[in-house]
Amino acid sequence: MKAPKSLILTAAVASLLLAFTSVGCKKLQARDNLNKGVAAFKNAKFSDAVDFFRQAVELDPSFPTARLYLAMAYMNQYIPGAESPENMKFAQNARDQFEKVLSDDPKNTTAIESIASLLYQQAQGAPKLEDKLKKLDEAKVWYAKLAEVDPSKKEAFYSLGVITWAKWYPAWKEARDKMGMKPDAPGPFKDKKVRAELQEKYGPMIDDGIKSLDKALEVDKEYDDAMAYLNLLIRERADLRDTPEEWKKDTDLADNWMQKALETRKIKAERQPATGGIISEEKK
Repeated sequence: MKAPKSLILTAAVASLLLAFTSVGCKKLQARDNLNKGVAAFKNAKFSDAVDFFRQAVELDPSFPTARLYLAMAYMNQYIPGAESPENMKFAQNARDQFEKVLSDDPKNTTAIESIASLLYQQAQGAPKLEDKLKKLDEAKVWYAKLAEVDPSKKEAFYSLGVITWAKWYPAWKEARDKMGMKPDAPGPFKDKKVRAELQEKYGPMIDDGIKSLDKALEVDKEYDDAMAYLNLLIRERADLRDTPEEWKKDTDLADNWMQKALETRKIKAERQPATGGIISEEKK
């Protein structure tokens, strides 16, 4: 005997309701784990936070907030320069989770910026110069991507300028050392051949770095850190100039940026509300 059609429909609806209830229950559990993870994260209990965020992601794989927090919890356990397998795993796990976020949301600026920052941290902790430069190149790609996705991100342009300086400074210092020039000795580089070689290799890169810092200042005209790095890049670029007059023109421009950075920092400090030293009448 066939079951009545109405009974079949009722059973189907009940099955669907059960499935939806199960899905809804998992989403609620995922959010509960997210909240517990956030609490652990705020208390710097990153290992516990990872466990909670991982459970949240397993319960709801389409929960981007939980996956971002999971990635950041891994990243906060990473120590730049530590070469242990466990530490390297923290960095890899963080990047894997950020990239999973980007697979669903390619323009997620938090994930893009975090990968760029992670690569920069790895560069800072690299034991060899060639490894550091390689990681800086990777970080540069991600900061450029961040600047493209969100042109209002001043940190993206600033970081591109900082990376340029970090790549150029070792070559600049090595050249000065080989020529017996102290850091404060007037330039440009005495050896014309060295100047030409360094200009060919680093000149366009330095100009791009300066343009990036200029863009950061277009976003924030009081970005004093960007001013400070403009000072460094322009001052060190001066050694690639052909004449003492050109060298002095660059160093004067660098001095102006350094002075402006100091003045801007002073203005910002004066804006901060005064604290301490005032006792209310009630407490006298």
